[in-house]
Amino acid sequence: TATWGARPLAPGEGAGAATEEGGKDGEGVFWFICIYPAYLNNKKTIAEGRRIPIDKAVENPTATEIQDVCLAVGLNVHIEKNKMYSREWNRDLQYRGRVRVQLKQEDGSLCLVQFPSRKSVMLYAAEMIPKLKTRTQKTGGGDQSLQQGEGGKKGKGKKKK
Repeated sequence: TATWGARPLAPGEGAGAATEEGGKDGEGVFWFICIYPAYLNNKKTIAEGRRIPIDKAVENPTATEIQDVCLAVGLNVHIEKNKMYSREWNRDLQYRGRVRVQLKQEDGSLCLVQFPSRKSVMLYAAEMIPKLKTRTQKTGGGDQSLQQGEGGKKGKGKKKK
């Protein structure tokens, strides 16, 4: 078999190995699941990356909000701010970020019994994000400022001389 200049992998390297971002003190990233904000976004279609039902999804969640909700319930979480979802065409900072959540211990047992699967974590996060203080404060006056800019010009045609 041709190796094409590849060298043998050292222990700790390879697909499931812990990286500087992924783990601490030998903690493997493969025990962590990835949650991108697009998975919970009700503005996205399933083809664009939404993974939960639209009626349970949230409007434009951020990685920080997902992290806050998961930390509050006691999950081991860390955020990777510069990672982007591959199907996300918008490169704005608002859409960046990936949350790594530990579902299982190294021996394979669940960290928290109420979260047996990645879907259960996503549904919980989508349920709790609208209840965050940052969300409840924003909804008060934020909608009015958006509507003001939409009025604009009504006529399309050229001005008459």
